[in-house]
Amino acid sequence: MRQSSTRGFTLIEVLVAFLIFAIIGLVSSQLMSQTITRNAELSERGERLGDLHRAMQILQRDVMQLADRPIRDEYGDRAEPLIIGTDGAIEFSRVGWRNPLQLPRSEVQRVGYLLQDNKLMRGYWPVLDRAQDTEPAYQTLLEDVEQVEFYALDASGNEHTYWPQPGADPTDLERRLVGLILRIEVSPYGVIERVWEVPSV
Repeated sequence: MRQSSTRGFTLIEVLVAFLIFAIIGLVSSQLMSQTITRNAELSERGERLGDLHRAMQILQRDVMQLADRPIRDEYGDRAEPLIIGTDGAIEFSRVGWRNPLQLPRSEVQRVGYLLQDNKLMRGYWPVLDRAQDTEPAYQTLLEDVEQVEFYALDASGNEHTYWPQPGADPTDLERRLVGLILRIEVSPYGVIERVWEVPSV
């Protein structure tokens, strides 16, 4: 009677099997790591886009409610309804400041935007005509901002880095304000431009 023999795996076969499992595990680990990294990047990019969208909505809401209301500054001097300074900051009057508590104040609000410490800041003053101790309240709209530039657009299509133009004839219809341009540089999107038509002030 012949005895049956059971043949096992050789050492080489075992090592080859371990090598194959190791390669499969390494590839799977890399794919998983790449997937997690990509999902994190997409999530971060989505949050960044949401922050940018919210900031633009707030700015657009203010610009679209631009009001022809000059003010008195802290020195008692007249300040135009819209001012774009040589430092790139913008300040203007806007309507629509809601007053649900019926406080004794105007529904016209003075707001301003500027770049500070790589942050787009929105400020507003509690009153239109200021005293010397009147301070604006600021909120951060967007962080990690490289550059912010505001331009006034006149009826002739010319862009102005500051407004109002000194010595301009207020009756010249070609020099009247018809729009505002914002150019903002933010990572990872680069330079973004927005153009808004505004009421003439």
